[in-house]
Amino acid sequence: MTLLTWSCGASPIFEAVSGAVLSLACADRRAVARLLTAYGLELVLAAPQALIAGSYWGEPEAGLQAHLLHARLDTPLHSILHEACHYICMSAARRARLERDAGGDDLEEAAVCYLQVLLADELDGVGRTRLCADMDAWGYSFRLGSTHAWFYEDAEDARAWLLRHGVIDASGRPTQALRS
Repeated sequence: MTLLTWSCGASPIFEAVSGAVLSLACADRRAVARLLTAYGLELVLAAPQALIAGSYWGEPEAGLQAHLLHARLDTPLHSILHEACHYICMSAARRARLERDAGGDDLEEAAVCYLQVLLADELDGVGRTRLCADMDAWGYSFRLGSTHAWFYEDAEDARAWLLRHGVIDASGRPTQALRS
């Protein structure tokens, strides 16, 4: 993907060839850091144009190294939430040796995507509707054609996984607990 520019004017957006998505620069970084801290993660901000440590896909995607979540101001917020949710959803054994590749199976990946949509509601000015649109713009692909349709109509297995592992409660709210 060729990145063009980012801005945070009246309409806070990150402009990319595939569509406009929120970047960390356009979010309340303190709120993002607080959300990550609740799960034992530390947000590490890289300098503009610097390589992002632990990034699986490369810049501007977020990266994971142990309990450190690396990002730049141009990192899409959905990427930060996605990597955080990998950390939350992986086993303690995988978390202990985490370096770039979160691993996991298809069902865990679905749980990660579901949780990132839920966590978007924890950030003022983001919310699940916006995050679903950003995930679609970035190229996430779901069987029903959109993140929103998948989340509301086809993600019961992901929700059940999160509930079974104590990551969400019976009402579907995040528990701020790591996978049990």
